[in-house]
Amino acid sequence: MKTKKRAVPGIRHYDGPAGGWGALKATAIAVRTQMDALDAPATLLRTNQPDGFDCPGCAWPDKEHKSTFQFCENGAKAVTWEATSKRVTPEFLAKNSVTSLLAKSDFELEGYGRLTRPLRYDRASDTFQPVEWDEAFERIGEILRGLEPDQVEFYTSGRASNEAAYLFQLFAREYGTNNFPDCSNMCHEATSVGLPRSIGIGKGTVSLDDFDKTELVISIGHNPGTNHPRMMGTLHELARRGVPIIVFNPLRERALERFADPQSVIEMATYGSTDIASTYFQVKAGGDAAALKGIAKHLIQMEAEGGNVLDRGFIAEHTQGFEDFAADIARTPWEDIERESGLAQSALKSVAEAYAKSNATIITYGMGITQHNKGTANVRLIADVLLMRGNIGKPGAGICPLRGHSNVQGNRTVGITEKPSAQFLGRLKEVFGFEPPVHHGHDAVAATQAMIAGRSKALLCLGGNFAVAMPDHGRGFKAMRSLDLSVHVGTKLNRTHLLVSKETFILPCLGRTELDLQQTGRQSITVEDSMSMVHASSGKLKPASPLLRAEPAIVAGLAQATLPHTKVSWMALVADYDRIRDLIEKTIPGFEDYNARIRIPGGFRMPLPPTERIWPTPVGKALFSVFQGVDENARGDGENSLRMITLRSHDQYNTTIYALDDRYRGVFGRRDVLFMNEEDMAERGLEHGDRVDIETALPGERQRLEDITVVAYSIAPGSVGAYYPEANVLVPLDYLDKDSGTPSFKSVPVRVTLRSKEIRAL
Repeated sequence: MKTKKRAVPGIRHYDGPAGGWGALKATAIAVRTQMDALDAPATLLRTNQPDGFDCPGCAWPDKEHKSTFQFCENGAKAVTWEATSKRVTPEFLAKNSVTSLLAKSDFELEGYGRLTRPLRYDRASDTFQPVEWDEAFERIGEILRGLEPDQVEFYTSGRASNEAAYLFQLFAREYGTNNFPDCSNMCHEATSVGLPRSIGIGKGTVSLDDFDKTELVISIGHNPGTNHPRMMGTLHELARRGVPIIVFNPLRERALERFADPQSVIEMATYGSTDIASTYFQVKAGGDAAALKGIAKHLIQMEAEGGNVLDRGFIAEHTQGFEDFAADIARTPWEDIERESGLAQSALKSVAEAYAKSNATIITYGMGITQHNKGTANVRLIADVLLMRGNIGKPGAGICPLRGHSNVQGNRTVGITEKPSAQFLGRLKEVFGFEPPVHHGHDAVAATQAMIAGRSKALLCLGGNFAVAMPDHGRGFKAMRSLDLSVHVGTKLNRTHLLVSKETFILPCLGRTELDLQQTGRQSITVEDSMSMVHASSGKLKPASPLLRAEPAIVAGLAQATLPHTKVSWMALVADYDRIRDLIEKTIPGFEDYNARIRIPGGFRMPLPPTERIWPTPVGKALFSVFQGVDENARGDGENSLRMITLRSHDQYNTTIYALDDRYRGVFGRRDVLFMNEEDMAERGLEHGDRVDIETALPGERQRLEDITVVAYSIAPGSVGAYYPEANVLVPLDYLDKDSGTPSFKSVPVRVTLRSKEIRAL
């Protein structure tokens, strides 16, 4: 049923493809509004080049450097946002109290520009004031020495380099804690927990070369045009050579429908585009597990009918647990699968049949899979479907988790984890001579809960916007203000910095694009992309301020000031990052000849045993799992509940908002919207443009987001979408995947109510 649409300010239909001239225009605007016109071209052309810097945006790997440029629209936004000519000066901060800054939007706060010197909060004036580096380090160290180690949380953003992250974990462990909340806890922790249980390693198994050989791609729960946009070049190539791309996503996303490659002369000249998805299934929010079980069910049925569909030889030689998996699939009724997925049996059978015809299949997935109550089980179910046909460990096939931050995977590889292995801790002890803590620490949710309870007293953030990225802002923001100490290493102001504790410091760091000069000269850092390639990154821009310090230098300064009897030569390590990499090589397998190999363009790939059909599981085989039932999440409390998905706009990267537009979804100059299916609107008496309140529909939870505008959109019935991080207020802190601790941002039960008839008339 179609509802009548009326004109709504800031909402209009966008008919263009993803990419194309729209992307070039957006890139030009980003350059014009942020950077010096003379610096911008050279800076952008160094993005993702062998002698340049790694894009501070997504973690999609670099292809061979044959094309004119290696950046996309959102990559250009990330680069220009960091390399902006705008500055936050002491004079600006003296005129703007913390209270007044808190009244600004997140977009406005970061839009003020780059931080220029170390800052300390002054409660008497309610302002941030300049502080000398040594004075800041000394006071922070003094406070930390007065606390118990497990009262301190060490948070890491995925944009930190391998070198900075390694020093950060070394500092925390010599200090005495494994409290490592990090951004992975909020996105792909379900991958880090689930894949080791299935295939023995918490990383994807495909490379870019596999996309050249694949015969089918199944894309589940991600929006590449916004969240990993350089992937669009790969999907564009696949679509143009006729490789089927089957999409499961609750929303119709433009980049998965049509894409125009800005590097294609023909498409740009003719205003043409390429259809990306060969088939598009709008699965219900939280219905992916049911859909996957439906695909598996039909595969098993086809095998039973003599179709020779399953790879029996592979299953027998390389896996364990198939019988239990198959028995559970057989017990799962089609009625439950259809109800929960929102898809017809015939649709899922067609996917199974396409999969059965493919000799090499890749399944890509994002946070639409991981951010659920059963996110870990979802990840394992994807692995199960691939194992059924031997699609791990052969060319053109495998599992492809799509990481967000550019080095979130690398941070985990070099030791940012609250659950370190005994082997890793043993190597730290052997190399450094101190006794690292062995008990598990806090992940992001546990850290926030500890702050709320008063058990944690300090938070050190290596980048990021921790409080805003987390669920349940009502309790989380209050807890931040109750801490004894908060320390933030960053490039720009954000809301978490302003949630001041008893003592708060902001320590400004170099960006990825900037020249890092240390005692031995220009330094390179390294990052690991989502396909396990480790490569060097080296900025060349003049730093935004002569008072900035590199992240490794800041971590070393904090450690030196905190640990009076340290076993680590912190300043010597910062003088030459090769020395940090030498220590990584000594303590972490896979980094052999680290310094030599990063000097080769493109770097090197970390070991991935499953690609060779070697399974580092306890039994030496890949393990099938059993997903109980079809429900991924708790059901809503009461009638008329819907499942809310938190979304990023196209002008956004995680909590960083570049502008207030969401071009592909037709939203311009605003973010206060709720995307709804027109049938759901009609059932509730709502119209396009109505202003509503949203309330969490879970027992005992009554979080609210008020005065949001309903926008009719192509989204699966029973599902609604609202922007992250604003909608995080509706997500309870304990509404998560118990296996991995990942918050369930992608399927929160909510109720939507019209504010009033009078408001509708306005």
